[in-house]
Amino acid sequence: MSDQQLQVNTQLRIAVEASEVYEAIVDPDRMSGYFISSGTNRLDAAQEITWRWADVNVEASVKPRNLEEDKLISFLWSSGTEESLVTITLKKLETHATLVMVNESGWPADTQGIQRCIGQTQGWMHMLCCLKAYLEHGINLRQGGIYM
Repeated sequence: MSDQQLQVNTQLRIAVEASEVYEAIVDPDRMSGYFISSGTNRLDAAQEITWRWADVNVEASVKPRNLEEDKLISFLWSSGTEESLVTITLKKLETHATLVMVNESGWPADTQGIQRCIGQTQGWMHMLCCLKAYLEHGINLRQGGIYM
């Protein structure tokens, strides 16, 4: 295998304004409607926070890196044994629609890195589908949807 780092790239169109998507990602109360069980604080550049998934007894420390309101959210977190960088880019499309693009990188191109990358790709696509259902229809798809 090479020395290259693997990365996730996935995206989904969501039929709401970028400002709604941004708030649904940075506000732990809104995020608990589709992704996490709880969070210690809003995601902002000033402090590290913790996200919890009580149903699977997992938590992650999230270290904000770059936030541009309604455009960009990036943070470091450990999604396994390796720390990785997540960048969520929001691109305004037609009126009331946003393209949400997720990139996560930081795993070596070895067998474990490939497994982690595949798992994270599935996880981010699941998160985006849950975000879409939550914002467009008020439905929590994650509730009862994850089993480990």
